[in-house]
Amino acid sequence: MTTAERLEAGQPAPDFALPDAEGRVRRLSDLRGTPVIVYFYPAAFTPGCTTEACDFRDNLASFQGSGYAVLGISPDPVAKLAEFAAAEQLSFPLLSDEDAATAKAWGAWGPKTINGNTFDGLLRSTFVIDAEGRVQSAEYEVSAEGHVVRLREALGV
Repeated sequence: MTTAERLEAGQPAPDFALPDAEGRVRRLSDLRGTPVIVYFYPAAFTPGCTTEACDFRDNLASFQGSGYAVLGISPDPVAKLAEFAAAEQLSFPLLSDEDAATAKAWGAWGPKTINGNTFDGLLRSTFVIDAEGRVQSAEYEVSAEGHVVRLREALGV
């Protein structure tokens, strides 16, 4: 098991081209000029991921009011993302990274232990990308609960 190299503040954020819940390809580079919050979550419809997605949904207006776009990325297929977005009324893009190539490029993939089993998987991680496409902050293995509130405080939104 290996952990991908983690991103640090000041580095350029790796670009990606991933399909959203509607099958439209989204690229980070298309958002240049806008600060972006990119968060990686392990799986739609799981308790922690639902909590985190709903926290982003409930705080989306404050992020957008301060100029931030929000993107959620998981290894779920497009169809599952569409179901998740509809079920939870998520109004920000959810992107499908089925082969985990983007998660690996961002350092959000590596060994994790659940119920005593260790395996490689997606590490819940959140990144703030500035308007020039550079990493402003990178947080790995964050807790789903309370994370969005702490992020708002850190960003002053």
